[in-house]
Amino acid sequence: MRGSAETFGPMFVYVTTEQFVSKNHPLRSLKPLVDAALSKLDRDFDALYSKTGRPSVPPEYLLRGLVLQFVYSIRSHVVLMDRVKSDMAFRWFIGLAIDDKVWDQSVFSYNQDRLIKADIGRRFLDEVTKQAAAKGLLSNDHFSVDGTLLESLASIKSFRPKDDDDSDKPAGNFKGEKLSNETHRSTTDPDARLSKKSKGSSAKLCVMGHALSENDNGFVTQIEVTHADGTAERRAAKQMVKRQKGNRAKRITVAADKGYDTPDFVKEMRKLKVTPHVASKKKGTAVDGRTTRHATYRQSMKNRKKIEEFFGWAKVIAGFRKLRHVGLEKIRFYFTLAAGCFNLVKMRNLIAQT
Repeated sequence: MRGSAETFGPMFVYVTTEQFVSKNHPLRSLKPLVDAALSKLDRDFDALYSKTGRPSVPPEYLLRGLVLQFVYSIRSHVVLMDRVKSDMAFRWFIGLAIDDKVWDQSVFSYNQDRLIKADIGRRFLDEVTKQAAAKGLLSNDHFSVDGTLLESLASIKSFRPKDDDDSDKPAGNFKGEKLSNETHRSTTDPDARLSKKSKGSSAKLCVMGHALSENDNGFVTQIEVTHADGTAERRAAKQMVKRQKGNRAKRITVAADKGYDTPDFVKEMRKLKVTPHVASKKKGTAVDGRTTRHATYRQSMKNRKKIEEFFGWAKVIAGFRKLRHVGLEKIRFYFTLAAGCFNLVKMRNLIAQT
């Protein structure tokens, strides 16, 4: 007998979102790591919100949503919310039931300022890093530092003279005009600077992202975002190394490329009781045999390339090839969260191997 194609379902359905998630789904091994990190931030979240008034979307939900956005290469909050509405695995990962209403994408914008002010991005990265350290996956002695250009959301047409009074001149017409960061700035993103990766490449409006990673497995431990200029990498490296070392008296090593081989950077590192394992230039190098003769220096030269894994992942997977936000504070917040997500994925994979 032919079956009936009725579209009416039962009035009550007693199932949970977890029942729709397969046992070998990659989010199953990621969720406990995220939950453990967020549980350490309860006090920080309590301090962000008033004790009275209408309950807001829990900040844990927002951060879990951002983890999904970075890990699954989702290009916007709008697309993320559409995916959450239809994907049971996403609902389960965030903590939503089948019949829970999914919030509007504008909730991210309403809450990002308070999350940035409380430095939740860095706190999240710290808690994820502590988990990896507790599992013996991190080096406490050997680190690497590097920076990369992040292309701004602003168009090159917004790069206008700072004293531009000629409103009739069409935007993007640079004929006969010398472009310089000293005389021009972007009207869309004032923090962006005209930069290029190497000689012969085209100049673009960029900010600079910096990272400090440990040398055993390449976990990112510190993040910084600055204006893109000739000394930004070394300035950011000093800040990150100071935060990483803290008040510990124990000496650490920091590996870096030839761009860090300058007398002032090497001198500053030695003042901090840090051994600068920077790649030495052929002429005018600031490091000598006291540093380069050791086997640890040669090992650092090999391990320092692991930091490139994060930059590649951030640009290809997490969507930082072209920035979606304007302003150093916002970019730093999302770039730091992306570093935390990178560490989560790496930690999950290493745990699965062992």
